[in-house]
Amino acid sequence: MSNDLVNWLADQGFTPQHILQLAFGAMIAVLFLQSSLDKLFNWKGEKEFLTAHFAKSILKGTVPIILPVITMIELGAGIFSTIGFFCVLFGCGSTIGLLGMTLAVKAIFLLFFGQRVAKDYAGAASLIPYFLMCAAGMWVFMA
Repeated sequence: MSNDLVNWLADQGFTPQHILQLAFGAMIAVLFLQSSLDKLFNWKGEKEFLTAHFAKSILKGTVPIILPVITMIELGAGIFSTIGFFCVLFGCGSTIGLLGMTLAVKAIFLLFFGQRVAKDYAGAASLIPYFLMCAAGMWVFMA
């Protein structure tokens, strides 16, 4: 059965790399569109949480600056990953998807940095699988 699917996909012009690009593109699109839209629709709550989260760190007072920055990077990662997904699906290349993956890695790095600075080591550790997924997505889109 799986060989039939593989053969059908190959007949449609999809290589294993294309399949991986579609999988990573879809996953990153969902992850970062949801995260950024959640921030946009719950701006006040996010701002209050982050202000309290960073109250005893060197990032105290920076939330009005860093919240819009991280939100825009996440939104960019989600949008470019979505567009990249459709570019791969319709044979338009992988450049836009690579941009989405690059922004995703940057967003996770910034979130990781913030968690470490706030001494939320468990929160920082929980971001490692996401970083690995985003980095693997970059690799798949570059290969």
